[in-house]
Amino acid sequence: MKDHDHQLRLQDSWTRNAGGWIEAVREGRIESRRLVTDAAILAAIRARQPARLLDIGCGEGWLCRTLAQEGVEAVGVDASAPLVDAARAAGGGRYELMDYEDLGKDAVATLGRFDLLVCNFALLDDRLVPLLLRLHELRKADGRLLIQTLHPGTEPGEGWREERFEGFGSGFPATMPWYFRSMEAWREALRAGGWGDIVISEPRHPRSGAAASLLIDAAALESTA
Repeated sequence: MKDHDHQLRLQDSWTRNAGGWIEAVREGRIESRRLVTDAAILAAIRARQPARLLDIGCGEGWLCRTLAQEGVEAVGVDASAPLVDAARAAGGGRYELMDYEDLGKDAVATLGRFDLLVCNFALLDDRLVPLLLRLHELRKADGRLLIQTLHPGTEPGEGWREERFEGFGSGFPATMPWYFRSMEAWREALRAGGWGDIVISEPRHPRSGAAASLLIDAAALESTA
């Protein structure tokens, strides 16, 4: 299957699976999120104390809602209309229907610039470097990038994988392709996208001790600052 086909299926999955995803997140059905990764991303954000934050791939808005209650000016963008509608209906934060190609210089007039750019399990496409380059337009002079993603483990290389949402409950009629990257592939993509000063952590499951995610904190390289 060609990359373009995977990309179309990925986009379509977030429309077709929106109802199931909203319920799974709001009902706490996903154990790794409930026990580890939600708290991990919140702790990493709070450590940076942003006044303005952009949640890229905000989904149904849980992260923006939480941060807005803490006084952060939180803006979420997502390409799935049902998810953005659900986020707006729940309130807390500001939400815009935008795909990743909409981000960059032309988006500054709409969104402004931010102290922290956050991608929480939102970088699932193979076209990563162009997005990383565009994000520089949206950061303030000392703005940083925070990414939480699926942990690559020890598996080498890159390639498309298939998510079947097993254990997430009902409401997921479509499987979702996502692009796997090794640890080194993540580092290479960040460097190519103009991000350095990379700090990596691996939030651990409290029961198994296994790494539940990969958490990346990065700053703009001097050449892109």
